[in-house]
Amino acid sequence: MKVHEIQSAFGLEHLKLTQRARPEPGPGEVLLRMQAMSLNYRDLLMVTGRYNPRQPLPLIPCSDGVGEVVALGPGCRRWQVGDRVATVFCQSWPGGEPDRDKLRSTLGGPLDGTLAEHMVLPEDGVVAVPGHLSAVEAATLPCAALTAWSALVTYGSVTAGDTVLLLGTGGVSIFALQFVKLLGARAILLSSSDEKLEAVRHLGAWQEINYRNDPKWGKTVLGMTDGRGVDQVVEVGGAGTLEQSAKAVKIGGQISLIGVLSGHASELNILPLVMKNVRLQGILVGSRDGFETMNRAIDAHRLKPVVDRVFPFEAARDALAYLAEGKHLGKICLQTG
Repeated sequence: MKVHEIQSAFGLEHLKLTQRARPEPGPGEVLLRMQAMSLNYRDLLMVTGRYNPRQPLPLIPCSDGVGEVVALGPGCRRWQVGDRVATVFCQSWPGGEPDRDKLRSTLGGPLDGTLAEHMVLPEDGVVAVPGHLSAVEAATLPCAALTAWSALVTYGSVTAGDTVLLLGTGGVSIFALQFVKLLGARAILLSSSDEKLEAVRHLGAWQEINYRNDPKWGKTVLGMTDGRGVDQVVEVGGAGTLEQSAKAVKIGGQISLIGVLSGHASELNILPLVMKNVRLQGILVGSRDGFETMNRAIDAHRLKPVVDRVFPFEAARDALAYLAEGKHLGKICLQTG
């Protein structure tokens, strides 16, 4: 079978399309014929060696994918041949709070990921996907969608009438925008592109801010909310944006820490966070139970993911290079032939 793997050195130039023997499912496992995959910024960091430079190689990268069950291992009862399922990011996190062992079971590093024509996973390591979604659309759900859901619902308790600040127009932020609408809340969204801001307005954003034109956007957000601040910030920027997020959030609000697009280290005055009684909540995707709960909501509301571009399976390197450019809105996907 064809796979993409980082073989002996990190770097996009070292991601190779090669051959591996097709795996066979063992007891309690399923064999998937992969139909589609989606990319996350973590995948790019992993391929380039910035996520975990000590990651053993070779490695098949990427965590998100959808496949058809084509064979069952002995004792597998959860699925039938022909079922369409999505991969679970943390393979050993069925529910409850995470621990060290659960968070070491992630696809695309340290475990081999989804950039393969076939893959074997435990029967509990996949979930059913909403029937109204295509394989490409469903492949966007395992990380970006579940991260947004965990921030807003599992750990955020966003409810009707709340206001949420979203940074950027990548997969997590666009899913968060869709979920904010689903929950009856309203979203303020930041981008450096007026064209993207126009696009998110049509997707239902309540207010938009071009942060290149308004680097002190935290104060602007306060003005938009009559000085109250937002109930939650979905913070995908990291250290470089956290100061402004702290200004934008309300007293007693939450900042969900998700990404590091603007860096992971900087000096930060924590006094405003203390004086405003703000909760900083780290979000690392979510559990299988959370995934299944989210999928029920997506199914009930017939929510459709926003897909920016679809590449053929063989063009994984091109897709990751496109991701690195940061020009996308929503998700970047791959599709097998």
